[in-house]
Amino acid sequence: MNHLKALLVKFICSIVAFAIALDLFFDATIVDILSFSLFVTVASYLIGDQIILRRLGNREAIIVEFLLTYMSVWIFGSILFDSYPQVAWGSILSALIITGAEVLVHRYFLNYVPKERKVKDMRFKRRPAYSTEMAKETDIHNKNEPE
Repeated sequence: MNHLKALLVKFICSIVAFAIALDLFFDATIVDILSFSLFVTVASYLIGDQIILRRLGNREAIIVEFLLTYMSVWIFGSILFDSYPQVAWGSILSALIITGAEVLVHRYFLNYVPKERKVKDMRFKRRPAYSTEMAKETDIHNKNEPE
């Protein structure tokens, strides 16, 4: 049930963001807004919340979801709409609004949505661990003795 609430909040935030960004800059229909919202909601939930957020953390998930929203609006907006500057401003504005909402969704997701299975902690080590291996090479041919 908590997954459904998280999806619903993400979907409502996406509808509001795309209504502001796409309807402000384009003559976007409600079908365009709902289709963009549905795609971004499902893709960011599966990629950002289920994979990246659980394994790498909040900051990385927000960056991935910003790029996902920006690129999806840029690609599909350039197919559906005509004007290049309008697609650029619409995609950056919608990505910023959705990223702002994702901060709140991630707090809810981390606090109230239970982990279904144990995921191996894959955090990157911030300090590199180098090791040096040294050995004395022995020469099988003795250079001092003639052959």
